[in-house]
Amino acid sequence: MNAHDQLIVALDFPARAEALSFVDRLEGTVRWFKVGLELYIAEGRPMVEELRRRGHEVFLDLKMHDIPNTVAGGVRSASACGAGLLTIHAGGGPAMIAAAMEAAAAIQDRPRILAVTLLTSMDAAQVRAVGIETTPAQQVLRLAEMAVASGVDGLVCSPEEIISIRSSAAQDAQLVVPGIRPATAVADDQSRIATPGDAIRYGADMLVVGRPITRAANPAQAATDILAEMTAASLTAK
Repeated sequence: MNAHDQLIVALDFPARAEALSFVDRLEGTVRWFKVGLELYIAEGRPMVEELRRRGHEVFLDLKMHDIPNTVAGGVRSASACGAGLLTIHAGGGPAMIAAAMEAAAAIQDRPRILAVTLLTSMDAAQVRAVGIETTPAQQVLRLAEMAVASGVDGLVCSPEEIISIRSSAAQDAQLVVPGIRPATAVADDQSRIATPGDAIRYGADMLVVGRPITRAANPAQAATDILAEMTAASLTAK
């Protein structure tokens, strides 16, 4: 894949005007943008439709997690806006995932459904706090294999789990990876992170990058630098 098809920039902004102003600053540099809960709740479907009108691809990161019937309805509703990728939580279990995939199968030009394994903010202490006795890596692998067996198109995981997933029963899943931090960036609230180059070498298909680009003095240059690192990593990984 070309690096421009692999980099997703997170539009973690509270409102449409601010988000679109930022998109303008990256015009011609970035193809994919992520719309998450904050922006989608504030602006809804028109936000995604405007990005599509401008020729961009959209990763709609809603992390749906509810009873199977509700998630199936959510998939049908969210699919109408034209997003290319849509997230559900693997933690919802096999029945929920199967219901989501059944709903998606009936939609023409549907988004690819990605199951979120474990949030990148979850370290070992956070995992124990919610009653899970295994390590984050073990829990991610368990959820990944279950989600793929339930028919999901791809997975969202941290960079730390890419290699183990690529060696598991979930090895062929599309892997979309957040928690990406260039070597010079701070970790912020992410616990399981890697550089763009390392994530590509480990086997990631797409990377999600937010603050290292959105908070950069020159976002277009920051994105260009990350794209160059991804391209170089792809060449050395072959």
